[in-house]
Amino acid sequence: MTRAVNDFRQRLLDALESSIAEDGYAKTTVADIVRRARTSRRTFYEHFDSREACFVALLSDANADQIRQISDAVDPSAPWQKQVRQAIEAWISSGEARPALMLSWIRDVPSLGAVARGLQRDSLESFIDMVGALGATDEFRAAGVGPVSRPRIIMLLGGLRELTAITVEEGGRMSDVAEEAVDASIALLNPH
Repeated sequence: MTRAVNDFRQRLLDALESSIAEDGYAKTTVADIVRRARTSRRTFYEHFDSREACFVALLSDANADQIRQISDAVDPSAPWQKQVRQAIEAWISSGEARPALMLSWIRDVPSLGAVARGLQRDSLESFIDMVGALGATDEFRAAGVGPVSRPRIIMLLGGLRELTAITVEEGGRMSDVAEEAVDASIALLNPH
């Protein structure tokens, strides 16, 4: 894509995220998105087939950003428990940097049905790959922890996802459960 095309796409995604933060996804319309992006419906439909497609693209991009942030935050030469803490803290930080989007992921994605299932699967697979790569470092191997099995990664991610969803939906912050998330992750990964 050309830079101009990318700029319009990003403006539309940013406008959707702003609208979600202010009004929520359910109340956001294509008209709201194009008004915030200061563009036309025609431009919107050149990039996205629907509001849902724009939402899926926004969440896909946000997940990719989150995975990059987590991967960049982990020092592969640190002791494995510290790497776990670094990953959890980066995950929390990235989630809390975009609280409305995180809450929308929890509340609104399930209502998308089949459209969301692909997004959820792709997101999970990306996180599985990331955790697998993080757990394949020399420090994890030397401690007898890595490489981490796919089923264990899925249990870890599922537990963290549910802990986050319940905490946020009850009005808490991800950081409220940081220590519990770190301790549980270490316990689940510990080979002893």
